[in-house]
Amino acid sequence: MTISELLTLAGSGIFAGILAGFLGIGGGTVLVPMMLALGYEPVNAVATSTLSIMITSISGSFQNWRMGYLSFNRVIGIGFPALVTAQIGAYLAELFPSKLLLILFGLLLLLNIYLVEVRKQVTRRKKQQEEQQNSPEEQATPNNSTVSNLIPEITFPITAHPFSLVFEYRQNYKQIQSQQIARIITGSLAGLLAGLFGIGGGVIMVPLQIILLNETIKTAIQTSLGVIVITAFSACLGHAFQGNVIWISGIILGLGGLLGAQLSTRFLPKLSEKTVSIAFRSLLFILSIYIFWKAFQ
Repeated sequence: MTISELLTLAGSGIFAGILAGFLGIGGGTVLVPMMLALGYEPVNAVATSTLSIMITSISGSFQNWRMGYLSFNRVIGIGFPALVTAQIGAYLAELFPSKLLLILFGLLLLLNIYLVEVRKQVTRRKKQQEEQQNSPEEQATPNNSTVSNLIPEITFPITAHPFSLVFEYRQNYKQIQSQQIARIITGSLAGLLAGLFGIGGGVIMVPLQIILLNETIKTAIQTSLGVIVITAFSACLGHAFQGNVIWISGIILGLGGLLGAQLSTRFLPKLSEKTVSIAFRSLLFILSIYIFWKAFQ
């Protein structure tokens, strides 16, 4: 391995790690084309990329966990369904022409840009409604709507309402159950589309979490990176058994990604939601243009 190739691998790993920490993606969309340009066989490029992605996502997720920004319940709830449906997606991918798959994936990325913007507008309207309900004028002259909002805050002795605790428990249980179902749906769709289009799934998981789980974009990114630990490990293990992983190159890429992920995960909480949202939508747009270009080559 030449010095220039070594530096190229390390630099690409750092860049992929920065993207992983900032945007919750594995970085395969950067690493695989770069390795192909260096002369690696496609199957080796994909396989080696999974090793790098696994190292990078472990590094970023560990840093998120240390800073208190990682929920294992969210990661497991999305990750395990994604593992199963990714295999289904990979099987279905064999039935579609490559050009059609690339076009569909490009359209999906553009759709995600629109959906993230829609979610932003809905969140903004909800926030404005909450601010109006909590304004001093509303509190000074309560009407029917504000009184109804205050009712859940009123407490009564348990003896007066013996079934109040049971009712509250059932309500909380239903809410938790609906969240679990939403995570299963998110993981299943992300895994299916990831297997179908041959990607890690971060660019799909983040919008789905924002839309279906009502997560903020930062929480969605941090959870997505944790899920990628599971999916990348599974993919790397499968490729390793087939002898497709080039270990030295993958470790160099992974060490670069480890450094990049440490930097970006430290800075992510300091950035505004608007900045992160613009960066993520910009990435989706750039990737969609690249995918359409590849489709018509």
